Amino acid sequence: MSESKDTHVAAGNAPQDQKFVYDFTEGNKDLKGLLGGKGANLAEMTNLGLPVPPGFTITSEACKVYLATGTEPAALRDEVSAHLDALESAMGKKLGQADDPLLVSVRSGAKFSMPGMMDTVLNIGLSDKSVAGLAKQSGDERFAWDSYRRLIQMFGKTVLGVDGDHFEEALEDAKRVKKAATDIDLDAADLKKLVKQFKKIVTRDAGRDFPQDPREQMDLAIRSVFESWNTDRAKLYRRQERIPGDLGTAVNICSMVFGNLGPDSGTGVAFTRDPASGHQGVYGDYLQNAQGEDVVAGIRNTVPLADLEAIDKRSYDRLMQIMEILETHYRDLCDIEFTIERGELWMLQTRVGKRTAGAAFRIATQLVDQGLIDEAEALQRVNGAQLAQLMFPRFDDGAKAELLGRGIAASPGAAVGKAVFDSYTAVKWSRSGERVILIRRETNPDDLDGMLAAEGILTSRGGKTSHAAVVARGMGKTCVCGAEELEVDTKRRRMTVGKTVIEEGDLVSVDGSTGKVYLGEVPVVPSPVVEYFEGRMHAGADDADELVEAVHRMMAYADRRRRLRVRANADNTEDALRARRFGAQGIGLCRTEHMFLGERRSMVEKLILADTDDEREQALKTLLPLQRKDFVELFEAMDGLPVTVRLLDPPLHEFLPDITELSVRVALAESREDHNENDLRLLQAVHKLHEQNPMLGLRGVRLGLVIPGLFAMQVRAIAEAAAERKHAKGDPRAEIMIPLVGTVQELEIVRD
Repeated sequence: MSESKDTHVAAGNAPQDQKFVYDFTEGNKDLKGLLGGKGANLAEMTNLGLPVPPGFTITSEACKVYLATGTEPAALRDEVSAHLDALESAMGKKLGQADDPLLVSVRSGAKFSMPGMMDTVLNIGLSDKSVAGLAKQSGDERFAWDSYRRLIQMFGKTVLGVDGDHFEEALEDAKRVKKAATDIDLDAADLKKLVKQFKKIVTRDAGRDFPQDPREQMDLAIRSVFESWNTDRAKLYRRQERIPGDLGTAVNICSMVFGNLGPDSGTGVAFTRDPASGHQGVYGDYLQNAQGEDVVAGIRNTVPLADLEAIDKRSYDRLMQIMEILETHYRDLCDIEFTIERGELWMLQTRVGKRTAGAAFRIATQLVDQGLIDEAEALQRVNGAQLAQLMFPRFDDGAKAELLGRGIAASPGAAVGKAVFDSYTAVKWSRSGERVILIRRETNPDDLDGMLAAEGILTSRGGKTSHAAVVARGMGKTCVCGAEELEVDTKRRRMTVGKTVIEEGDLVSVDGSTGKVYLGEVPVVPSPVVEYFEGRMHAGADDADELVEAVHRMMAYADRRRRLRVRANADNTEDALRARRFGAQGIGLCRTEHMFLGERRSMVEKLILADTDDEREQALKTLLPLQRKDFVELFEAMDGLPVTVRLLDPPLHEFLPDITELSVRVALAESREDHNENDLRLLQAVHKLHEQNPMLGLRGVRLGLVIPGLFAMQVRAIAEAAAERKHAKGDPRAEIMIPLVGTVQELEIVRD
């Protein structure tokens, strides 16, 4: 008994009765922590009666056990076998069956969406034997061999660790020999040769042959998905998005449906609203005769989803119906992946879609108007970081600029930087203080660090649902995709548009709101949201931006529900007036030492270094009217609202000459026998007041005690300013903060 228990712990460290596998019919959307977002939503769509290919989900708990122990839970294999048997019975065929194979996809799916960061393998179950059966059953030999080469390519890269460029180079060579524009132009004979070449690449680079046993393929793919949770790109993405690292990923095993069966098949990604703007309509990408990875990777340029209506009206109408069902059910923008197999529509995934900051505000107010959510829920759909993004400048439409080309406006914003053509350079230049634009044919998950470092992203391929677009929107990065007229040459590190050549290091400007790309730096103007907060644009006016209207409504919702009042930090009239325009309800901290930087700095220096009472009194008399004027203006700007004034709290090193620089000056003067009494006196005083850590020592209340009259002068200035405002019929509300009090005695002395 004891030995059995120890064996179980070593093999998985999980309770013996724990369930690790759920059929799609067993879960629901509330089990995201256990089934991952993809698995939970596949289960939810199954429950809604939508066309989802049958399958099952391995829980994130199994992944946690694997990552902790290096092996799967002891019960997992038997559970997977039981669910696979049930799937085979439902489909009427066996995994990898020679004459009529069941094929499955193995896909990751964490609680929080991590687009492209973890592994997926399609067409599991194909082998040298079953590829012939697939060709016979489908009646399409080309489709069967295309599916097989895709499996070897994806499996080799993601599971066996083969450099994906080797497969891409072999594919490009095959297209070059055939003079084919795309992989669709390769026939069955070409693809057979490519499969043979891909298998040789696997044997050479992985040190083993491509596995022919379908169950081994599936087990290795599951393990690979578990391990992809801790890849460098996944960790980097989680840090960026603040996703906990201990959640693990679920694994979804789904029976394959094929979008690469010919022109009556295809695959696409759809949004129930535009994720870039929030506008309602038909948004997404569709690609005929393709599998899902072709769309997401941006390898082939897609057509707009609206074109599907002309291509396959029946599937289009059914998709529109399902999109409405899902948006109403989830009460939010939904991001949907689908496949059409010979005119039959299948739903492969749905999730609450990532969106830009502007779209988040627009969609939240739209859903309130539709009665799907209330004001309280709407406020949960936006955040302060998104509002900050909306306040970034935008390009000046009236400025003269050389237009290079135009792509798809994938993620809004105005980005200017030097052109770079790989992630390594983007990171390197960014760390040196350069602003960069990452330019690629298409991005992939390995480009994440470069995308984070760049001001904006530009690709010549892909659409609104490509990897670049989805990740950029999630990060709030400016992005233009699918700019087909731009010829990107990453090897020669240049981009060509007609006769214009943009070399690495040349400045380019990218407008993610219009999709336009410009040569050089385009001037920017304030965003309409800033204009609104500054009072120069009014929501509801004829020329008001619809985004401004959405922001105005959300701010009104927040004001109605909030319990906190927010004050601003402000040390001058200009900042105080702006804070008031932005809705601040007072000044919580006015740092008076900031009033004496610049030209006034020498006045505080004289006060600190004064040796006699007369010198000190003279310095205080000079400061008093300046302080009084400062406070009069501040109280006028914040009339009727509280202003907390912090008495002088300067770290002394900010108001005294640098001790090293002064010592050198005195030493040089002495060597020339050119003595300067003032410098000598200054050096002695600085030595006397010098501190190891000036941020902790003689400052705040202690400085006020050491320099008699300092705080009294400031309090007098505050009181006289308040009196002056009262006399002018104002309503000053002054509050005084005594800084950095460490003991009650300090407070008693300074208060007296």
